[in-house]
Amino acid sequence: MSNDYIDQDGFRANVGIILSNADGKLLLAGRAGSKGWQFPQGGMRPGEDPENAMYRELHEEVGLTPDDVEVLGATADWLRYRLPDKFIRHGRKPLCIGQKQRWFILRLTGSDERVRFDRSETPEFDRWRWVDFWRPVNEVIYFKRRVYARALHELGPYLYPDGLPPRPRWWPKRWRAVFDKDLRNGRLHSALHGLDDRQADNPQ
Repeated sequence: MSNDYIDQDGFRANVGIILSNADGKLLLAGRAGSKGWQFPQGGMRPGEDPENAMYRELHEEVGLTPDDVEVLGATADWLRYRLPDKFIRHGRKPLCIGQKQRWFILRLTGSDERVRFDRSETPEFDRWRWVDFWRPVNEVIYFKRRVYARALHELGPYLYPDGLPPRPRWWPKRWRAVFDKDLRNGRLHSALHGLDDRQADNPQ
C-alpha cells in the first residue's frame, strides 16, 4: 500500500475488475491462504491512469494481458466504501479509511488456461472459478457487498443488454432495500453531475 495513492479524505484509489466469459459467467478468485473470495482489484499508484492500473493488476493478480481480454466498459465515476473500524490501521500515515474504485468489465477472449497466479512474488489468489452473475455479492466480505452490487448494476448491461439476471430470491430484504437505495442515490448523483456539466457549458 506504500506506493498507492490515498486522497485527502483518506480513500485509497483502486481499480476493480469484473472478468466474464462467453457464457456471461464471472471470475471469482479465492484469496491466498484464506477462505475469502472476491473480484481482482488493486491500488492505483500516484499519477497512474485507471485503465493502465487495471491492466497492471490484471496481469499481476490473474496473469492476463491486454491480448487476453476485451474491455466492455467502465464505471462513470468512483464507487466508494468505508472500512470497518477494526480494519483501519490507525497508526499508519496517511490514514486510509476506505477505497474509491473505478470498475472495469472485461470479457476473456482466450483460453481459461491463461489464468495463472505466478506473476507476482506474493500472489493475491490461489484458486478461481466461474460463477453466476450475482454470486460475488454473496461471497465477498460483508463491507464490500454494496459496492459490488452497484458495480454489477452499472456494468452488467454490457453483458446483458436485454436485462440483468434476476436477483436471487433468497437475498435478505435488508440487502435489497440498501442496494435499491444506493442505486437511487447513484442515479441522483449522476443526474446532478450531468446538470453541473451542462451549466458549465451553458452559463447564464
